Amino acid sequence: MPSRPSLPLRGRHGRGDDPLERTDSWFLANGLSYFVPEKRTEARAALSPRRTVPRLLLVALVAAAGGGALAWATGQVSAAPAVVLSLVIAATVVYALTVLHARPIVTWALARTVAGLRSLLPLATRALPLLLVFVTFLFINAEVWQLAAELETGALWLVVLLFAVLAVAFLAVRLPEEVDKVDDEVDDAFLVRACAGTPLEAECTRLVADPDADPASYATVTGFERANLVAFMVVIQAAQVLLMAGGVLVFFLLFGALTMGVDVQSAWTGLEQDDITKLPYLVQVSVPLGKVSLFLAAFSLLYLAVSTVTDDTYREQFFGRVTRELERAVGVRAVYLALRHERGAAGQE
Repeated sequence: MPSRPSLPLRGRHGRGDDPLERTDSWFLANGLSYFVPEKRTEARAALSPRRTVPRLLLVALVAAAGGGALAWATGQVSAAPAVVLSLVIAATVVYALTVLHARPIVTWALARTVAGLRSLLPLATRALPLLLVFVTFLFINAEVWQLAAELETGALWLVVLLFAVLAVAFLAVRLPEEVDKVDDEVDDAFLVRACAGTPLEAECTRLVADPDADPASYATVTGFERANLVAFMVVIQAAQVLLMAGGVLVFFLLFGALTMGVDVQSAWTGLEQDDITKLPYLVQVSVPLGKVSLFLAAFSLLYLAVSTVTDDTYREQFFGRVTRELERAVGVRAVYLALRHERGAAGQE
C-alpha cells in the first residue's frame, strides 16, 4: 500500500515516560477510548443487564407517560409512539456518550468531518444530481402532497425516524468490511508507517526488528475495539449524509416557495386555502410544503446512506480520507498489545 502524508496528531505526549501510558492518552485524544483496557472494562460492565435493564425500564416508563400526555393533549394517537421512540433513542445516545465512554469517539469523528468539509462538495456532486432528478418528480406529484398533508405530525416524525434508523443500521452493517480490509493488510512496513509520530514509534522499530515479537500477529481487531472503529466511520458517514439530506430539505423548501402557489397547494392537498397554515410574509412557505420537503429529505437520507456506501467511486473518495486513521489505529494497537504481552511475559519470568 503506498505511503500517505502524515496527518496532524493530537495527544501525542501523555503524562509520564512509560510508552504504554502515553499511548493510552494518545488513544483517548484520537477517539479510540475502547483501545484503553480500563475504559473497555468499564464499558463492558456498563452494558451488563443489571445496569441497563433498570435504566431502560425507567426511560420507557417516563417516555410512555410523556407520549401519552402529549397524545391526549394534541388528540394525535401517533404522537405517543413518536415521543417514546425519540426519548428512548435520546437516552441511549446520552448513556453511550457518558457511561459507555463514547464521547471521545463521537468528538473525534465530528472533528474529522468538519476538517473534511472541503471535500464534501465533490462527494455531493456525485450523489445528489441523480437523487434530485428522481425526487423532484415526486415533489411535483399531487399524490405525494396528499399523503404528506394527511400525515399527523407524530406519524411524519415516525417516518423520519424510520428512515434515519434504517440508514444508520445499513451503515453499521456495511462499514465493518473496511476494518476487516485494513487489518488484513498489516505487515512490518505497515506497522512502522502507522506508528510514525506516535508514542510507540521507537517501540515499534524495536519490536519489528525482534524476530520473537511478531507484533503483526496482534493486528486483528475484534470486540469493543472493532466497534470503536466502526462507530468512528458511522458517525463520519452519517454526519456527511445528514448534511446532504439537509441540503435536499432546503432545496425543496426554496423550490416549493418559488413554484408552488397556495392555490396549487390547496388543489393538491385537498385543503381549503384558508386552512393552510403559512409563515408570516412568506405565504407560499406552508405546513404542507414543510411536510413534503421533510418527507422527501428523510427518504433522501436513506438513499444517500445506501448509495454512498455501494458506489465504488464515492467509496474510494470517502475511505481515502479515513483509511489513514484506520491504519494508524490498527497499527498502533498491534504494537501496543505486543508491548503489553512482552512486559507480561517478562514479569512472569
